[in-house]
Amino acid sequence: MLDVAPHIRIPLDEFEFTYARSSGPGGQNVNKVNSKALLRWNPTTSPSLPDDVRARFLTRFSSRVTTLGEILISSEKTRDQRKNVEDCLERLRGMLLEIAKAPKKRRPTKPSRASKERRLDSKRRDGAKKSNRKNFGD
Repeated sequence: MLDVAPHIRIPLDEFEFTYARSSGPGGQNVNKVNSKALLRWNPTTSPSLPDDVRARFLTRFSSRVTTLGEILISSEKTRDQRKNVEDCLERLRGMLLEIAKAPKKRRPTKPSRASKERRLDSKRRDGAKKSNRKNFGD
């Protein structure tokens, strides 16, 4: 079970893991062991994801979603397959945490009377300063 927030809990059977040979250093081990983990998950059909969270997830990470509606996360940080799987799940958890909470709605505000007066006062001062410059050179 991937626990993201109290209202977002995704069972591990929704995820599909595939493994491949990792690139980079590692000696003979690289040529023998499939330590790279690739996580596939379909957020569009996931029953564990609330609708509002799903919509935010798909808009925020639309560039990472495939044409089939799946998201792919791969990890080859370590030589251990299990740690790479945990890293994939942790990265997905971070992505979901990013959009788990709905953004605050902006309430439009009006400038106060005092701020309007300060602005107009400053404009008058600046205008007077400039008009003094014009008369000085004549």
